[in-house]
Amino acid sequence: MFYAPVLFNTLGFKNDASLYSAVITGAVNVLSTIVSIYSVDKVGRRVLLLEAGVQMFLSQVVIAIILGFKVADHSDNLSKGYAIFVVILVCTFVSAFAWSIGPLGWLISSEIFPLETRSAGQSVTVCVNLLFTFVIAQAFLSMLCHFKFGIFLFFSGWVFIMSIFVFFLVPETKNIPIEEMIERVWKQHWFWRRFVEDEYDNEKVNADYQL
Repeated sequence: MFYAPVLFNTLGFKNDASLYSAVITGAVNVLSTIVSIYSVDKVGRRVLLLEAGVQMFLSQVVIAIILGFKVADHSDNLSKGYAIFVVILVCTFVSAFAWSIGPLGWLISSEIFPLETRSAGQSVTVCVNLLFTFVIAQAFLSMLCHFKFGIFLFFSGWVFIMSIFVFFLVPETKNIPIEEMIERVWKQHWFWRRFVEDEYDNEKVNADYQL
């Protein structure tokens, strides 16, 4: 989103078309975020994340294929039909991001931490998020120049990894109070439950130790 006009200009769009395309993707971003607000508690966090993962992965791969053919043909500009199709694919990616990992990255992290560690956990989450946002913002133009259409394959690979992580390791937190998060989420999860201490067992061990 930072470099949308530059990206579209690189793809062969003229200056005005690049700006208009960036405005369109920005509008899609806003509208899709609103969709997330109204749907997140109905369909659940995992459903939105996994559906968006497939949507983002496919849109980036298709964009890379189209641009790969453009590079192979040594053409400087995309035809009008291909240009419109690329804008639609970019909007498809942006919409998926805006109703999933964009807002839910902040929502889920505010739900999963226990009350005792929420401030520290949320602080680390914000720091890591802003750090990698800064890194990508600084490196994107150089990556675009070196990778060319391969940059879309690079990010689609990370989207695939994210989707695998969500599928296996991110629990569903829909309609679960924060006070019950440990009992109803972490202790029921196939992987994380082995790292969650049972409060009753701890009290029993302490009582036995005192005796």
